[in-house]
Formats: sequence, C-alpha cells, structure tokens
Amino acid sequence: MADPLFADADCANIALTLGEAARRTPYKPAVTAAAGRGPDGRLRYAHLTFRALAESSDRLAWGFQDLGLACGMRTILLVRPGLEFFEILFALFKVGAVPVVVDPGMGLERMLACYEATRPQAMIAPPRAHALRLFFRSRFRGVRIRVAVGGRWGWGGKRLATLRRPGRGPFPVAAVGPAEPAAILFTTGSTGPVKGAVYTHGGFAAQLRAVARELSFGQEEKDLSTFPLFALFYPALGVTAVIPPLDPRQPAKADPGLLLEVMEDQGVTNLFVSPVLLERLCEFSSARGIRLPFLRRVISAGAPVPPRVVEAARPLLDPSAAILTPYGATEAVPVAVIGDADILAETRALTDRGYGICVGRPVAGIEARILQIRDEPIPRWEEGLEVPAGEIGEIAVRGAHVSPAYFENPRADALHKIDDGAGGFWHRMGDLGWVDRRGRLWFCGRKSHRVVTSAGTLFTVPCEGIFNTHPLVRRSALVGVGPPGHQVPVLCVELRKTSRRIRRAVVAEELLDLAGRHEMTRPIRTVLFRNSFPVDIRHNAKIQREALAAWAARRMRMKSARSRRGSGSRP
Repeated sequence: MADPLFADADCANIALTLGEAARRTPYKPAVTAAAGRGPDGRLRYAHLTFRALAESSDRLAWGFQDLGLACGMRTILLVRPGLEFFEILFALFKVGAVPVVVDPGMGLERMLACYEATRPQAMIAPPRAHALRLFFRSRFRGVRIRVAVGGRWGWGGKRLATLRRPGRGPFPVAAVGPAEPAAILFTTGSTGPVKGAVYTHGGFAAQLRAVARELSFGQEEKDLSTFPLFALFYPALGVTAVIPPLDPRQPAKADPGLLLEVMEDQGVTNLFVSPVLLERLCEFSSARGIRLPFLRRVISAGAPVPPRVVEAARPLLDPSAAILTPYGATEAVPVAVIGDADILAETRALTDRGYGICVGRPVAGIEARILQIRDEPIPRWEEGLEVPAGEIGEIAVRGAHVSPAYFENPRADALHKIDDGAGGFWHRMGDLGWVDRRGRLWFCGRKSHRVVTSAGTLFTVPCEGIFNTHPLVRRSALVGVGPPGHQVPVLCVELRKTSRRIRRAVVAEELLDLAGRHEMTRPIRTVLFRNSFPVDIRHNAKIQREALAAWAARRMRMKSARSRRGSGSRP
C-alpha cells in the first residue's frame, strides 16, 4: 500500500511532500527570513511561498543534475539557515543526493573528522568553507563537485547563482524507495563520540507523521525554530518556517529581544527553543512585563527541561497555549512528549523527590523498553534483557522513524542496535530511565554518567532533582571521581546570581543535610562550587560531565594535598 504522504506508489522521495504543500497552499509563505534592517530601523524580511520554493528547487535540481550530482551522492551541505538553505536541501532530495549535515557548533576538528568519515563526493558551502577544503585537502579527498554559495575566490567549481535552470518545468523527482538514504545527520557529540545517523526517505516520512500528529499543527501555523535541523520538517508539513537572525553555531546565545521582535513581526504561533534559551527569554520578558499571547505552543528540547523553566514560561502565555517538552535524540525524535499541565500538576513534585524527569508517554509508532544496564554490545534480543517494572535501566526504542544505522560505523551500530529477531531492530538510547504505572517514561540521566561506587550505583538526574530544590542552587551535577566500581560521588553546584552575599560553606552544609534525608543521596558527602558549568555549545544546556569530573578530581587532589600539609604530613 502506498504511503499516504506520497502520491506516487513507486516513489518515497521526501521531496514529494513539498510539491503536495505547493498544490494545497501555493501562495502561503513556506520560508521567511530576516534580511537586515531598513532605514527606519525595523527588520526587513524575505520569503518564498510554497509554490516559489517548489519551483526554485526544481530549477536548482536541473542545474545540479547538469553538474553531475546524482542519486546516492553524499553531499556536504554547509549553508546558513535561510531561503537558499531550503532551496538547496529540496533540490538535493529531488536529484536523490544525500546531504551530509554537521552541526557547526561541534568545533573544527570534529567537523573535519565527520566529513572525512563520510567520504563526500560533492560540497555546497560558502567560499570560506571551500578555502578550508583547500587547506585540509586530505579530509575532502573525494569531493569532485564543488558549489559556492556566493563568490568563488579563485578556488574553482561553480557558483550557486549560475546553476538555476529556468524554463525546463518541474524536475522529475528521483524514484527512491523508503529504505534508501535521504540524509546523514551527525550527532553533536556533546555526550559521546560524534556519529553519522543515516536517515531514510521512509524514516523521514514516518517522522513527519509523528511530528504532525503529536503537535497538531493547524493550516495557518508559523514556526520559529532556533534548531536549524528541526526547521527541516516545516515546509514538508505545510507550516511556515520563520528563520531568526542568529549564529547557527551558538543558537542558545541568541538575543531574546531580537527573537521577540521577529515573533511579533511575523505572528509566530510555534516556538522551538532549548531550555537555556527559553529560560533567558522568560527572564527577559518577565522583567519588562512582556507577554506572548500570539504563541499557541512552546516546544523545548535538546536537553532535560527543568520544571522551573516550564513554570516560568506559563504566565507569559495565553491559558490555551501549550508547553511541550519532547524527548528524543538525533537517531530517534520524537520518542515521547509531555505537556506543562502534567508537569506542573504532578510530575514536578516527584522530580523534586528524586524520581527523575518525566518525559511522557511514547508517541504513536514508538515502542519503548527498559533494559538491564550493560556497557557491552547486545547483538540480539533475548529473554531476560528487560528489568522488572519500575526499575531503572537503559531505554531502548523501536519504530519506523528510528535511524536504522550509523554511516559505516560498525562499532557504533554494535553498541546501539539490537537485532529484534523479526527483521527489525531496537535502538539503545544510551539514556537511563524507568516506566511508571501509567506508561510514562522517566529520564534518569546518561548511562555513561552514572556513578558506580563500591556500595552501589547513583543516577545523576534523580539525585540532582533533590539538590535543585535548594533556593540558591541554579543547577547541580553529580559526577564520579575515581575508577568505576570505586568512584567517589561528588556534587558540583552552580549557584543562582543574587545581590546578597552567599556563604558557600553554609550552603554546602545545607545541601549535605538535604542529602542525608534521602536514601539515594546519603552516600554524597562532597560538595564543590563552580561559577559556571562547562556545557555544550549548541544548546548551552547539556553539562559536559566528563570535563566537570576531571575538574572535580583536580580540586579534590588539591584539597587533600593542603590537608596533608596542614597536618604536618609529607605531601
């Protein structure tokens, strides 16, 4: 049976969704982007309607085909979010090429490693990136088709502006099956090694269905997403994507005032932001008495969303608006969704008591299981893998929109994929959690971040939820110092900014007293304060616990050395 997203039963190319949107709403804006300020100081905008985007991507697809781009060619796409980004992306889908998308915030060396690993045959990027290609030739050895977005600067290749082919009519979209690769999207590597998740055309279609079903978008929706990759969904769903002026390498540092200006100018109905940026937006708006009645929903993801951030956002919105916190990963999104009503009425109180963070029920089309905690590969599903109901284990998921593999990375596949014995697979999320009696998932931290002591295992997010109730704690992070099995649990604390002087020794005693009231936190006897935590560049929300653990180990060694010197012992 043909997928309802596609009119052609023999083709599952995700580009067909744009053509369908262009037929339904040809003159509705598909993409709107800020384009500088006019003489009056107001922001100016450029946009493409769905019909214009479909036609312009057709013209580019003809040009790409003439240049030699063909089905299956891996193509580096390193272009700032904007009108051209969407034109290029859908043109690549139409010819059947496979965009290789790397988050520019991961750093130069990691980016180069990603490109080298995928052995791309084509590259579409601004001149500066092509200069980088010339400087690191060995990393781009297979690139023979080169397209510059802008000038060429003497490096050869073609300019994008010269590739548009008017007058040829609609491009015959490449007839690819649902299992054919559509894109390679690299994880940011903020909680482990970077990996290239392979997305298929069928997987993209299933993902679109899940997003449309869970978010219930209406016909007149306009979305502002500070995650460029998530904005890919909207033109295919018939939703207007509003691209804000921000640095794609550091979206969490966007100017809240500028985002508000864009949202009000464009009548944005949906906002997608990281927890840290949402918190900054709430602080900015609350301080100025600004409300956001035009928003129908706020979606926050990319890292665990503290309930206090949801609580801060609620008064700024219309009572009918929803705040949603989806759970997922580059390899599988969305996995589960929960809304502010459940968080504020029930689950927040349980988070404060050490239950973890509730991320909601699995979305339709996703199965979730809780497995025994193992660090080694699990080749095949077998009886006895699951833990008893209510126990913490590793979250594994299965569904049509879960990435089937990593690009030519058998080690990552072995660690994260389990053959289900029926022609499918389970994906190990690398996250720990449990399922309550109502079928809701609770997130308890990354598997690699658990603290394994000689007396047992401590899980980061449940323990931190207890300490985060202290009124002076902005956030906390539990890390282990020493080898697994004999680790010393250390609580690292980042305090709130306040005008009054904070006596850290007093706060430490209060936190240790709090630890003694709960069985799970009683083994924690060391508290260290840090002005700010190391965090991921992209979201500014995922704590880089490996770096924090190394810092904590150095601090403890220094304290131990000072103690020995003070007691007269030889260091």
